[in-house]
Amino acid sequence: MQFENWRDEELIRQAIAEEISAAEARLEGLEKRVIQAIATRDLARSAWKRWIRSVLSPRASALRFAYVLGALLLFVGIGILIGRFSFAPKPLPALAQEGTVFALAAPGAHKVEIVGDFSAWKPIPLVDPDGDGVWTLILKLPPGRYEYAFLVDDRWVGQDPNADEYVRTMGDYTSVRYIGGGSS
Repeated sequence: MQFENWRDEELIRQAIAEEISAAEARLEGLEKRVIQAIATRDLARSAWKRWIRSVLSPRASALRFAYVLGALLLFVGIGILIGRFSFAPKPLPALAQEGTVFALAAPGAHKVEIVGDFSAWKPIPLVDPDGDGVWTLILKLPPGRYEYAFLVDDRWVGQDPNADEYVRTMGDYTSVRYIGGGSS
């Protein structure tokens, strides 16, 4: 922008100087007023609110890290507790007190059967009524020693984790369970 004469330019400079002077008067002591307002607002809070605020907004990065780690551990602990109570094993039904429970964890299996000397090695199906992947069967067996194996989708599983021992015959394992007088 060009000015026609120096007089217009001088008037503009004078107007700007007056605006700056007026603003300086308003800015005088601004910092002090802001600090007083913050202090007054902070003192208006009760002591316990100030303490909570100081604890929850630490200035040191190590303290922030400790808070994050503590919160993470708290959430994991709560998750574990909820999981233990929500997915706690259910007590065996009354019939299990009268028989021998055969159970096998086979998630994703379509069919689980048991074969053993108690059934002349003919398959007996196990059930998974709640679909959790744990297949069960309760048999009333007289005291004695029994060899058995599971068939998971027609695949031989001879080592039952709940067996008393294992026997290897003809290259395959079978599980052994003692009912009554033996270890159970």
